[in-house]
Parts: sequence; C-alpha cells; structure tokens
Amino acid sequence: MAKLNKSKLKKEILSVFKRNPKKFFNYKQIAKLVGANTRTRKRMIIQILDELHNHGYLLEVKPGKYQLHPQSKKVIGILDMSEKGFPVVHVIDSNDFIYIPINKLNHALHGDKVEVVITARSRKRDVPQGEITRVLERSKQLFVGTVIKSEHYAFLTTNYKSMPYDIFIPKKKLNGANDGDKALVRIIEWPEYAKNPVGEVVEILGPSGSADAEMHAILAEFDLPYAFPPEVEQEAAKIPKEIPDAEIKKRLDYRDVLTFTIDPADAKDFDDALSFKKISDDLFEIGVHIADVTYYVKEATLLDKEAYKRATSVYLVDRVVPMLPERLSNELCSLNPHTDKLTFSVILKMNKDARVLNYRIEKTIINSDRRFNYDQVQKIIETGKGDLADPILTLNDLAQKLRAKRFRNGAIAFESGEMKFRLDPLGKPTQVYFKKMKESNQLIEEFMLLANRKVAEKIGKVPEGQKAKTFVYRVHDLPDQEKLQNFARFVKKFGFEISTKSPKSFAFSLNHLFEKIKDNPVALVIANLGIRAMAKAEYSIDNIGHFGLAFKYYTHFTSPIRRYPDVMVHRLLYRYLFEKKDSANPGKYEKRCKHSTEMEIQAQRAEWASIKFKAIEYMKDKVGEEFEGIIAGLNEWGIFVQLVENSIEGTVLIRDIEDDFYIFDEENYSLIGEYTGNKFEIGDKILVRIARADLIKRQLDFILVKKLANNTDILNLKD
Repeated sequence: MAKLNKSKLKKEILSVFKRNPKKFFNYKQIAKLVGANTRTRKRMIIQILDELHNHGYLLEVKPGKYQLHPQSKKVIGILDMSEKGFPVVHVIDSNDFIYIPINKLNHALHGDKVEVVITARSRKRDVPQGEITRVLERSKQLFVGTVIKSEHYAFLTTNYKSMPYDIFIPKKKLNGANDGDKALVRIIEWPEYAKNPVGEVVEILGPSGSADAEMHAILAEFDLPYAFPPEVEQEAAKIPKEIPDAEIKKRLDYRDVLTFTIDPADAKDFDDALSFKKISDDLFEIGVHIADVTYYVKEATLLDKEAYKRATSVYLVDRVVPMLPERLSNELCSLNPHTDKLTFSVILKMNKDARVLNYRIEKTIINSDRRFNYDQVQKIIETGKGDLADPILTLNDLAQKLRAKRFRNGAIAFESGEMKFRLDPLGKPTQVYFKKMKESNQLIEEFMLLANRKVAEKIGKVPEGQKAKTFVYRVHDLPDQEKLQNFARFVKKFGFEISTKSPKSFAFSLNHLFEKIKDNPVALVIANLGIRAMAKAEYSIDNIGHFGLAFKYYTHFTSPIRRYPDVMVHRLLYRYLFEKKDSANPGKYEKRCKHSTEMEIQAQRAEWASIKFKAIEYMKDKVGEEFEGIIAGLNEWGIFVQLVENSIEGTVLIRDIEDDFYIFDEENYSLIGEYTGNKFEIGDKILVRIARADLIKRQLDFILVKKLANNTDILNLKD
C-alpha cells in the first residue's frame, strides 16, 4: 500500500462509507478495503473511526460497527458569529441555518463563505448542527484592535464578539507598534495545529483610547476607507473646472431663475437646490435641481469604481468620509452660490393646494442666488420676514401640504430626534443635544421626497400589461406580522392600542402613539421598538413600494454626491429619457443594489459606533454619579438603560444586581426576581450609578441603585 498519512487515510475511509451509505463496517473490514495491513495502520483506523463518530460523520450502529450518518451532507453558507449569541452558518439561497459548536469552526471566521457537514441535530437548540470542513472564501483579512506586547512576541486583541481569537504577532512583524497601540493587522497564516492566527501590523492608528485612533479603528472595523488611493485623487484633479459651451447648449438654462440652497450651517457640499417661479397667484413652477455627478464621473473610470466600492459617504461624529474626493464633492459638483453648475432637474408645475399638475425631467444649468442654512430659513418661516421671504413662505406652505397628504395616505412619523455632540477644539464632547426636525428641514425634505417619487413614477409607472424597464428603487417592505403583534402587545400594557388590521391602520395608530408620547422620556424607547418591528429599507430593482413613506413608487435621485444608488438612477434616467435605449441589464443592477444596501448598513453601524464612543467619552468623568434612566431593553444577562437627561445608553449586568436571582421572561419583556418577585420591565424608571466608562470596548456600565415609583403610569396613555 502507498504511504498514507492520517489525513489521507481519513479521506479514504470516509470515501468508503460515502460509496456505501447504507452498509456498516468494523475496523477490520475498513482495513481490508483501504489496504491497511499493518498493526500500526489498523490502530490508526480505529482512532479515525472513533474521531469520525465523535464528530458526527458516522453512527455506531452496533459496538465497533459504523455507518455513514444519514444527516452527514454538505452545504455552503456564510458563518455568522454575531447575531444569535452562538456561531451559525446561514445556508446560501435558503432561510435555513446550522449551529456550529465553537470547537468545530476549524479556523473559520465571521462572514467567511464555508463548507459545512451537517452532523446531527442540536438537542439544546433544536436546530441542525454541523462542522465546518473548508473555508471557501475569507470575508476579511484585516482586523483592528489593541497591541499587547511582551518581550519576544505580541498579540492583537479585538473587542468584536464576532472575532473570538487574539491574533499572534511575531516580534519582527510588529513594524514599530508599541504596547497599547491601536493597530490594523493582517492575518498572514493560520497553521492547522495553531489555536490563533498569525498576523502582521499593517498600520498603527495611534494610542488606544485616543479619539483619532478610535475613529480610524471604527472605520477599519467596518471595512470602510478613510483615504482615497492616490490614483483616484489624480484622476479627480485632471477634470476641467470650465463647462464647455457645447455642453451648456444641450441643457435647459435656469441661470436666470431664482434658485437657492438650504443646508446645515456646517455643510461643505450642496447637492440639491430649489428654484421658484410664480406663474400666477394659484400656480407655481418649482425646480428641484440635483448636482449632475454623472457628467464628471464617467462609468468604469477609477473615480466611478471607487465610488461604487464605497457606495455611500460615512458620517461619523467628528468627521465625514466622502464617497467622492473633495475636488468633486466640495468643488465641481457642489452647487455653490454665484457659480454656474450642471444639474439634473425635476421641474414641477404645482397649484396652491400642492397638487402636481405636470412635471418634466431635464438636464439643466443653474446659478444659485443664495446659500441659506436651516436656522436662517426657520427664522423667515417663524417671523414672515427676511431675504426672499415670499418664495420661502410659499414653498413652506406647499411642503406642509405635501407632508399632511403623505400622513393621510399612511406615512409613518419616524422623527425621534438625532443625538448630536458639541466638541471642543480637541474633539472632546462638551455637550449632548438632540437635533429636532423643524419646518425648514421639512421644506427641503418634502420637495426631495416629491422629486424622488416623480422620478420613480416616470420609469416604473407603465400602462397595464407593459413591463417597466430595469430601474433602481428604494423599497420598504410591509412589517413582519409576528413582530407587529409583539409590539402591539407591549404597548397595550401601557393602555394604548396599536391596530394591526391593515398597513394604513397600523401607520395611523403608530403616529397617534408617537404624537401622544413625544414629550415623554420613554418616547425614544417606544419609537425604537416600533422601528424594530418593521422591515429595513433597501435598494432593489424589484419595486414593492415604500411602506414607511406610503409611496407606491420611490427611488433615491437627490443625493448623488454621497450615495451611489443616486448615481445609478441618474445614468438610467439619461439612458431611457435622452438616449432612448432599451432596458438595462437587470442582473448587473440587482447586484449593485445589494452591494449599496450592504455598504449603507456598514456605514450606519460605523456611525452608531462613533456616537457610542463619543457618548462614553462624555460620560467618562461622571463615573460615580447617579442618573435617572428608562429601561429600554432586557435580555438574560442585562438591562439596557437610557438616561433621561441625555438619552445615552448603558447596561446594568444582572450579575451586579445583588438583592435577588433574576430570571428573564422573554414573552413578557421582563426580569423577575426568583425570591422577591421584584419585576423590571421596558419603560420602568430606575436610578443608576455610572460604574465604568470603557472607551476601548465602547461600553458603559451602570449599577442599579433603585427602582423609582410610578412606573406603571409613566406613559399615562389612557384616553
């Protein structure tokens, strides 16, 4: 017999069983079939059979006799080590998932595409159980964490639940990193015998815990870039600033029509503007003008490929990571005042009741007369006075009518305020506040929504029997009924009814609830739970409508400087309306929609992580102080608390509550003391003390001081 090592012999033995799935064999029969005729090899066969049985590949049908496990089949999936609290593989093109014991991961990491052998059914979790046999595709090689250094070697420790291993770094691969540095490390090998992967330091981000290092770490954690490749910057720098006369002649000239932008005071890029022309007392022409990014960013260029890769700008607390280089985002494409700019526009003819009588979509050139910020426009709205007061007041009146109609049709009022920080010159937070939507914000929002809707209708709304051309939609599915029922049961405890009879009745009752609790400290908790009951918005070529906005047709057209889907929409519009071409390849655009959705989620997670970091940084000098809080969530190991004063969230660990042993009642969203019967529920007011504020782990821990009175009446919702 040719020389066989143990690994090869194991494959030979498995092959015998797979060729004979219904037969059973003892070690002597297997030895004969694989040609193992020495005592040493027979002992190895006994050992391998025992291992294959322990791993679930074989059943021991009689003492010493084995058969291929009937559930021992291979599937391909994606490893998830974050969601369910234990590793699972989500089977590709299926809703099934397979539980993977920690000792059966075989060097696979979160997000990896893997091959799994189903070996059994987990009795504890009542789901299929398996073992990862091969890593087919690594999801990432770069990891961010803190360098822990000793005399001859070092480790990178990460704080991700999805990365349960430290990365071993040989001394020669530290590349200048010191103990305590935040660093980016690449896995370079993972020997079969080794428990930990081996890596090298790629980049030193700075001292662990420093604001700049931690912000770079957040971007690295979510695989987001923070600098453009030099060749992309060079390509952007070569784009001419001057607009050719030949291009101007192709466009509808709106340079003499009153036009202005309304943006935050600190905005640097302006991708939308409004024009206003009064036709009569009852009739107005409103132009929604959007930066024509696709004129400058041609398909398949380095700029386009980098923009697609990023898919979105990322907004961290103290910085913006743009989708496009500054040369484009702040200069060429930005609709700066008193400068000729190329735009893609939706021109609407509207009456005083905010009814759209007709509209057209045109390539235009504009010259903005004025740059407003939201506060300036809000002052005009509130006082009725100021520069361009008449057009702004008219636009605001139309926007409020559009808004009212939207809510009558079943749109949901998601506005719960956005947490913001005032930062000192070094970036340290000195104040927490909530940015509220005012009428000036709503003015812009409603006209952007209207333009997005009309663009989607232009392509998607076709006569019955005809098929719409391939297009990119922003869609929002109907809520999951089970989640909806759970949410309805929860708010009913506070005396409020949420209707689940129809999508429209649900929206009306939810809006009524939001309105009733808007000034209550528990409002944000309830709003977040309501949002979690609903599906997430995404990009798709399959138009199913937008439930949250109550639109049958909706897309993203108005922010191409910061969103790649808008770039795709601009190109498709031009293809269909101006070039008169056939429908675009659906497979190409569905793939791009999926990527854009995934990158949007990553950007949101990074944004939340930066907010969490700044919140903990703000609370760090308040350790030992006491605050009132609202219970925002519960699970078997902790109480999630939102502070009344500033809505910053932290956790009370159940193990730190010393008066009783508490059991989590999942069905009733509560923790119940086994001996005292004390109960903690979502919405309860409690007093907590700040125990720990860990910047590196982005973790804020509280100690429960006491439960406060009048919890059951906290919402006072009963009519």
